Amino acid sequence: MKRIQYDQYGGPELMKLENFELRTPGKGEVAVKVHFASINPIDWKVRNGYLKMVTGKKFPRAMGSDFSGVVTAVGPGVTRFRQGDEVFGSVRIQDGGALGEAAITPETFIARKPASISFEDAACLGTPGVTAWNGLVDKAKVSSGQRVFINGCTGAVGEAAVQLAVSLGATVGGTCSAAAMQHASELGVKPLFDYRTTDLTKIGDRFDVVYDTAGTMTLSAAFGLLRSGGVFLDINPTPGKFIRSIFDRKLKPIVCSARADILDGLAEAAAEGKLRLPIGEIVPLTEAIGTITALESGRKANGKVLVRMD
Repeated sequence: MKRIQYDQYGGPELMKLENFELRTPGKGEVAVKVHFASINPIDWKVRNGYLKMVTGKKFPRAMGSDFSGVVTAVGPGVTRFRQGDEVFGSVRIQDGGALGEAAITPETFIARKPASISFEDAACLGTPGVTAWNGLVDKAKVSSGQRVFINGCTGAVGEAAVQLAVSLGATVGGTCSAAAMQHASELGVKPLFDYRTTDLTKIGDRFDVVYDTAGTMTLSAAFGLLRSGGVFLDINPTPGKFIRSIFDRKLKPIVCSARADILDGLAEAAAEGKLRLPIGEIVPLTEAIGTITALESGRKANGKVLVRMD
């Protein structure tokens, strides 16, 4: 079997497509034959060493976080899945491995793929869907009738957040590029602002929740958009923000944290047609390193970029 891996932290030139042997799944883990993996910025952030306090110093390390595929084996104590189940989800950030022909992950990091959606669509849902849920449901507890503002509403996390907020009964405003405004409008985003030309401090509307899925808002701009009692969901947390959030209930730093109930909720939303992320490109595993390098260098894709394993 093959996967993309690297022998030290650093730039894209370190990625290699290499043979590997998949270990046996341990307690609470499943082995999955990967059909598709989606590329996320977190993949190269991990490789660059930004999270090495979490990911450690053991090499080689495997690339990739989100995937869809079929369960090939289960470890001791696994109760939610069995061999042959079609699934989607993520791997542990400490392990990586989605950008390969097979991967190991905890059973709590995956859900059954609804029969009504494709492996391609399912591979898009993991990190964006979980991050949207962590913010809107876990932290903000969004409910019907509330107003939500999403900065970056047509990025992967932003678009997942728009659809989740709408499904919860909220109305959604936000920012995106001028080129993406028609798509954002079709998703139901109103009011809608061009992030390149809009001064967020001059927006007169106020919202119950502001979610910065682009990671570009200042605290002052975000707080200025909040109604009394509102909360700011910050996808770009820092140690200082975590400390401030202890004393300031308006600030909610968001760290992507998968759970079984979240993945099951995303599967249900996808099956009901309430959650779907656009796919911009699909490349074979043999071309994935070049594609990752281009995306890391700033190439834009009109939707999620997937890697096909077969």
